[in-house]
Amino acid sequence: MTGIATPLTWPVGVTWTAWHYVWRILPVWRTDESGTLEADCPPALSADVARDGLQLPEDGSGPLFHRAYSGEIARAGVTAEELMSRLAADPNVVSPTRLARFKKTNGNEGEMRVGDEFVVRMPGPWDGPIRVVETTPTSFRFGTLDGHLEAGQIEWRARDQGGYLHFGVESWSRAGDRLSAIMHDRLRMAKEVQLYMWTSIVERVAREVDGRLMNGVTVHTRRVAPEAFT
Repeated sequence: MTGIATPLTWPVGVTWTAWHYVWRILPVWRTDESGTLEADCPPALSADVARDGLQLPEDGSGPLFHRAYSGEIARAGVTAEELMSRLAADPNVVSPTRLARFKKTNGNEGEMRVGDEFVVRMPGPWDGPIRVVETTPTSFRFGTLDGHLEAGQIEWRARDQGGYLHFGVESWSRAGDRLSAIMHDRLRMAKEVQLYMWTSIVERVAREVDGRLMNGVTVHTRRVAPEAFT
């Protein structure tokens, strides 16, 4: 049934995303600037991370996008470490699941360790396989696997500072292939769906900790030209 049921959710997920995108009132503050390969490459992988199947930026196509989505949360009911422990146990508690649902395919449920793997189920034929490449008490980072729309890494992290809980998602990625590069870099739709997903997660984190998101979500993008990889 899974193979049949999953496509049936595509129109529902796409319609739901479009509706909420149009009517949301979350302030989103964007900045865009040029980047460099030296300053915007993803973190180095530790020696204990399996490389098989990983899609690294050099395996991708088009420009590299280094993006950071962040929010400052007042009156949070948990610490940064408590929050990340909760998200590591189940990322779906803050994911807009009509748009993206995490399904673990390797590793124990209720925890997150290096080497664990997930498939992120999305509307349309765009499921995203990922592997956990780093965990700390206040963060975890994924690497994309063969078949993912992107080639790179993405990190979720939190910190306690100045009486606030700071939560952010940071990504370093290129498109997984030429078609994906065209959709992402030249067509606004793919970029806006991605922006909706990650800003929604920041917004949902504030709700999860019974806090208040201060000043919306900040999105900082640095674009590294594809010529940097030639």
